[in-house]
Amino acid sequence: MQKVFIDFNNSKYAIYDMPLPTEDEESKTLTKRFADTKLFFAVFLKNSNDMIGYVCFHKNGDKYDLGYCFHSAYHSNGYAYESADALIKYITTEYGANHFTAGTALDNKPSCKLLKKLSFICISTETVSFNDAFSFQGGNFELRINKKIPI
Repeated sequence: MQKVFIDFNNSKYAIYDMPLPTEDEESKTLTKRFADTKLFFAVFLKNSNDMIGYVCFHKNGDKYDLGYCFHSAYHSNGYAYESADALIKYITTEYGANHFTAGTALDNKPSCKLLKKLSFICISTETVSFNDAFSFQGGNFELRINKKIPI
C-alpha cells in the first residue's frame, strides 16, 4: 500500500486529491481503516504477491461511492477497469447495490475515460478546492443498475 501511496503522491493527478500518507505508521493506520470497512479490495497481479493498486467503496445511504488508485507502473493495462468492473458486479450481487457514484477531476482524462467505460454518466460538475490556492472542475458521476449482474 505504501508504494501505491507514494507513487500517487508523486503523480500529476495528486493535485486533485488529498495527499496519501507515506510514512510507515500512517500508511498502516490508513490501510487498516480501509480494510475495516469491508469494502476495500487490494488488487494483485495474478499468481503474484505484487500489489498494484486498490478499489474501494464508501457506502452512503443506498449509494456506493467508487474509489481506486493504481501504481503508475501498471497504468494503461486495463487493470483498473477489470478490477472495478468485477467489484461493481460483486457489490451488486452480494450487497444488492444498484446505485454507484464517483467523483473525479475533469482534467483527469484517464479517470473520466475509465468511468465512461464502466457506464458511469457525468450528472453534474462543480468547482472543487482543498485549499484557497487551487481549485478545479470536478465531475460527479453515477451508475444505476436495474438488475443483479452475474459474476
